[in-house]
Parts: sequence; structure tokens; C-alpha cells
Amino acid sequence: QVQLVESGGGLVQSGGSLRLSCAASGSILDNYNIGWFRQAPGKVREGVSCIRSDGSTYYPDSMKDRFTISRDNAKKTVYLELINLKVEDTADYYCTRVDLGGGGCDQSREGSWGQGTQVTVSS
Repeated sequence: QVQLVESGGGLVQSGGSLRLSCAASGSILDNYNIGWFRQAPGKVREGVSCIRSDGSTYYPDSMKDRFTISRDNAKKTVYLELINLKVEDTADYYCTRVDLGGGGCDQSREGSWGQGTQVTVSS
């Protein structure tokens, strides 16, 4: 069973950028689809981006222009690059195993939520 740990969050000014990491342990990462989600204070968790085991990606329409997901299987890590950050991007960001289909991406039955990494964007 793969365990995923998020890191890379922090405090950044509006317009800045960050690269979040999702590091795997306990298993190789190669065969898993991985997704990033976020949850802002007082809001429901929402999907940000997903990447399949073959490297193809999925983004909800609202996340397509400023976020880039990638993976390095040799390093057992999935990355999420955030650019041109806005105050409304402030949230806890989580990675998890996902299933893709039906035009969307959702946490898989085998997925779980970790501690997340906090991103705070100041104006």
C-alpha cells in the first residue's frame, strides 16, 4: 500500500508561485493515478488536477491555466506547480490515489487523505 506525504506549501504573495510535492513511500508510484485536491477554510474540498500512471493529465476547467501537474516515478513524487497565485488559492492541498473516468477525477476507494500542505497567498 502506497503512502503519500505532501510538502512544499507556504506563504507567498499574490502573483507568486510554488511547487508542491507528493512523495510516495511503501510502494512504487508507477502504477498509480494520483490527484491533487484542495480545501479552503469553510469550503468543500475540490479537485485541482490528476495525472495517470501513463503521464496523461486531467484538469477541471477552472484549474487549467495556472496549475501544472507532473510526475517523476524514479523519485516516487508527483508535483503540482502553481503560478500567478491568487488570494483565493489559499487552501490546504492534498494528494491521493484517484480514479479517472466519465470526464472527471475522484479519489479512489483505496485513496486516503494525509495531513496536506498549507498554501497561503497574501494580497
